Amino acid sequence: MSSGGLELPPGDAGHEGSSSDVPPGAVSLARPMDMGSQIGPESGLAWGAEAWSEVRTRAQRAGRAYIWLNLVEQRLRAVVAAVLRPVYEPVHGDDWVVAAAGPAGQEWVQRAVAVREVSRRKGYLLDPADDNVLSFLTLPQLRELMVQHWPCFEPYFDDRRDVELALDELEVTRNVVSRNRALSEAVLGQAERASARLLEMLGTGSDVPSARRFPVDAVEELVGDRYADVVGVHPDRVRLLRQFPAEDIFGGARRLDAIGIGLDMLVQNFSGRRLVRLAESGCRVRLLFLNPASSAVKRRERELGLKRGELSRSVEMNILHMRRVRARLRDPGAFEIQVYDETPRFTAYLVDGDGSDGIGVVQSYLRRARGMEAPVLVLRGPGRVVRATSARDGEEAGLFPTYREEFEMAWADARPVS
Repeated sequence: MSSGGLELPPGDAGHEGSSSDVPPGAVSLARPMDMGSQIGPESGLAWGAEAWSEVRTRAQRAGRAYIWLNLVEQRLRAVVAAVLRPVYEPVHGDDWVVAAAGPAGQEWVQRAVAVREVSRRKGYLLDPADDNVLSFLTLPQLRELMVQHWPCFEPYFDDRRDVELALDELEVTRNVVSRNRALSEAVLGQAERASARLLEMLGTGSDVPSARRFPVDAVEELVGDRYADVVGVHPDRVRLLRQFPAEDIFGGARRLDAIGIGLDMLVQNFSGRRLVRLAESGCRVRLLFLNPASSAVKRRERELGLKRGELSRSVEMNILHMRRVRARLRDPGAFEIQVYDETPRFTAYLVDGDGSDGIGVVQSYLRRARGMEAPVLVLRGPGRVVRATSARDGEEAGLFPTYREEFEMAWADARPVS
């Protein structure tokens, strides 16, 4: 062998590559296999498009569930620290978590102490705030501390059973996610509802007032700025209303501005009696319909393949219904109805768009799809903070201001309905 080479002696007798010239005690190297035969389609190890699709679905659901679990665990950790630290730290100092766990929790708290020490030695602790035993406790262990010391927590919670039931529901999801098993859509939905309920019980509150209409989603809070102020996309209006009924969208509004052809989502899904109560409670309403006598209605009828006058009569009936609602009000001036003659481009319902509590529901008009069949965008209003990645400094980043401006321009050019 040359001085710069590397000798790879074959194995003992009976293996391929053995030789009588091989010195005794040499180690065998197996012959390399053809990589195509290892992972190729013929091997049965390859994944097809269907398998990859299933894997991505699993990962998406698990990732969404993990975000909720992470938020709950962080919040519960903060609550446990706020309640128990003042009780145990004055006597036990930095070992207050060990003392709080007591003999019943000695095993798991010592395991947390050991993991903390390993993390310290290997430099895994990137944030000094995590250099404490409490940061290494899992969700079940935090729950155990709460249960053991419930008299300390009782003043802050209405019902212990509600807290424990929500944590029970989350434990199912936590086991599935931690073991990388398939998470069904039903279990994910249950986990999201339980997390939101538990976060509310733990006193997080929401700094987004419009969350009372469309609950602020954990994923929206963390990565929602990637999509400006769009917080929901639905294939059609039916699926939107199935998840968020008209009462959730319009109920309790202080201001309602709507523009479209016939405004069916409001007129047909929110009763006249309910509109009267809403207006009497102080809500200012501005409704902008497409003029049923305009040429734009006739063009739209042709696009949709409707009989002549069918859409026009439908819009006229909606306007008459809103006029009857207005006639029942003590202050009809707070309930304005106008019509426009331009080509309709979209329908939009802007709820409380003049304040920090805005919600927008927007649909574009498609050539062959009626309003109920068109995709729906849900926008979080002016109070939502987003990163302005493409807008100029000082400008609002999002779609809500765009549609609000479009509404105001159309309203200024429209004609009132007597």
